[in-house]
Amino acid sequence: MADIEELQRRLTVAIERITKGVEGLQAAPPSPEGGPVDVAALQQKLAEAESALEDERIVGQQRDERIKTLHAKLEDAQATMKARLDAQSEATAQIDLELQRLRRANEELRANNKALREAQEQGVSDPHLINTSMIAELEALNAARAAEIAEAAAIEAALKQLLPGEATEDA
Repeated sequence: MADIEELQRRLTVAIERITKGVEGLQAAPPSPEGGPVDVAALQQKLAEAESALEDERIVGQQRDERIKTLHAKLEDAQATMKARLDAQSEATAQIDLELQRLRRANEELRANNKALREAQEQGVSDPHLINTSMIAELEALNAARAAEIAEAAAIEAALKQLLPGEATEDA
């Protein structure tokens, strides 16, 4: 931002110098004898003014290039941040999905265990209830494992975002 202000100041100074030169040319009284005006001095002033103007044009072009570069960097940074946010959102959604699956499996396991206890209290041994209970327990273990994997993947995604080399490899 300071560069832009400096460039603007330099452009303003150059324009003021050119304006003073033009006013000087207009205000210069003709020679008293109607003789020739010092053409060499006027040409030198004109050359200096054109040189100053060209210098300022170059400075302006350089400023424009720097601004374009900064805009490109900003867009890259925004794209990177959006990709990171999307990856984090995806990991969070996967964890949520696996936790819901784990909750359902645990509820089913509790219901089957309750049915087994009731059957045991009545002295009735039901092989179907035992099988259902075992299946529910296995499902609960699988759901817990899947939730741990999703949680580890979310942690991995967060760590990859902190390591610049890793984040660009996945993109």
